[in-house]
Amino acid sequence: MKTWIHPASKMMQFVCSCGATFENESTIKDEIVRIEICSKCHPQYTGEQKILKTWAVDKFYARMKKTETLNK
Repeated sequence: MKTWIHPASKMMQFVCSCGATFENESTIKDEIVRIEICSKCHPQYTGEQKILKTWAVDKFYARMKKTETLNK
């Protein structure tokens, strides 16, 4: 394997917007890397489900409610 074609990597500190920090090896030249989301605050890893009610979802719920009243 050619050693001169790979960029130099070093240990870096990553800081999430939620306040969590961790270290990982990277080739980025900055000392501290700020990220928006990490495994401690991402809904997939935390198990929190966030449902945003948009216009299409509201329309769907209105149709469901209307069909329930018609079926009674």
